[in-house]
Amino acid sequence: MKIEGRALKYGDNINTDEIIPGVYLNITDGKELAKHCMEPIDKDFLRKVKQRNILVAGKNFGCGSSREHAPIALKGAGVSFIIAASFARIFFRNALNIGLPIVECREAAQEIRDNDRLIIDWVEGKIQNLAKKESYSVAPFPPFLQELIRQGGLEKYIKNRMRQK
Repeated sequence: MKIEGRALKYGDNINTDEIIPGVYLNITDGKELAKHCMEPIDKDFLRKVKQRNILVAGKNFGCGSSREHAPIALKGAGVSFIIAASFARIFFRNALNIGLPIVECREAAQEIRDNDRLIIDWVEGKIQNLAKKESYSVAPFPPFLQELIRQGGLEKYIKNRMRQK
């Protein structure tokens, strides 16, 4: 599966309190959470993400508390893929659990610039930077994760599996 878009670039150590402040944790709807996504560090995030749907970050993205609200807010805002040098492990798992594809690629995270046009083939394990005419290899998503993401996350995946039985 391929995702195409433009990069929206952030730095290192973006924590879950910056992705979605704790005051909004009583909200569970992704579209409502999106209104406050990245509020502490980028007041224009919601406007920017409409034009640049692939978030690119440095190391330790999603560090901090283990709230599932952070990837829900990003997905609700329109982020369709995240590339980072590294992720906090709990954020990594939470993102996949809600069907938000993410991948670690230090080289891509360092070299991609804000607004670069990208094509990501997460089945084949390729990131193409059309602006720089460069490509990066990453581990392809295993079939189970591909299906989990296609179905919109772990909860929907399990519900669909239960219906099949």
